[in-house]
Amino acid sequence: MINDKRVLVTGGAGVIGRQLLSLLVREGAEVLSVDREPLDDVAPDLIKHRVMHIEADLSIASLEPIRDFAPQVVFHLAAAFERSSESPGFWYRNWQDNTLLSHRIVELAGQLPNLEVFVFASSYLIYANDLYMHDGAGSATRYLTEDDAVSPRNVTGASKYYTELELQFVNDVVNPGLRCVNARIYRVFGCGSKDVISRWIRMAIAGQGVEVYNKENGFDFIYAGDVADGLYRLACSADARGVVNLGSGVSTTIAEVLGILGEQLDLRYTDKGVVERIERSGANLDRLKQATGWQPSISVAEGIQRVIEYENR
Repeated sequence: MINDKRVLVTGGAGVIGRQLLSLLVREGAEVLSVDREPLDDVAPDLIKHRVMHIEADLSIASLEPIRDFAPQVVFHLAAAFERSSESPGFWYRNWQDNTLLSHRIVELAGQLPNLEVFVFASSYLIYANDLYMHDGAGSATRYLTEDDAVSPRNVTGASKYYTELELQFVNDVVNPGLRCVNARIYRVFGCGSKDVISRWIRMAIAGQGVEVYNKENGFDFIYAGDVADGLYRLACSADARGVVNLGSGVSTTIAEVLGILGEQLDLRYTDKGVVERIERSGANLDRLKQATGWQPSISVAEGIQRVIEYENR
């Protein structure tokens, strides 16, 4: 499906984007990547020599290069994130990098005559947090389904949900032939990422101690390579459309993550106790498996090992 197709990837220099670019190149796609950041030395030569990369801020830059490229498939990954409890200083960045940027890309999608598939990297932060947040430890994990209640947890979740609705409008009103997939992605970690697991690995290697809060929190951690694979398979499957969860399908507590890290690194940490409600969330993957016949395979332990090898290179 992807071979010889013109494929746009926004956020191509990110932790998921680099993995996706490599996959698309191997599958024979003609790829345009757009990101504020360069495809730096981390990106393999395969990407550098076979991907046209533009360094641009899509919230303000001209979109004519994308229009001229005339993509048939779009993977919209470009986004900004902070902690789940976001700081006021992040709100303007969210407006620029999530709401406004995505609005411009979705609006353009409605004007691209050759566009067949639009895959949006959305977020599980759209779901109502009362479904998976608890006042005490020992609560069961809630594996969220795509039909669960929506009530965005923070401004990032609100922006992601707004983009989903804009994309639905384009699909319903402007281009009914466009197949749109909103991949609600869970807790990503990977090589060169800013996620908590990758940060702790870098700090442990540097001999620094870390502070840990809410050790009983349970998250659906998914390795960036699996995310890229999942997004690709969703683009290729004619049965994939609308909202689809993209996680590992396994909830892992912070205490379990610390145990895995302790087996491979000299990790020193200070337990700061419980400071907020306990999260116990995970992804129900039934719709993903039905649409693609696939599910993620890289465990948290294997993903951690890959990140450690990357940081020690």
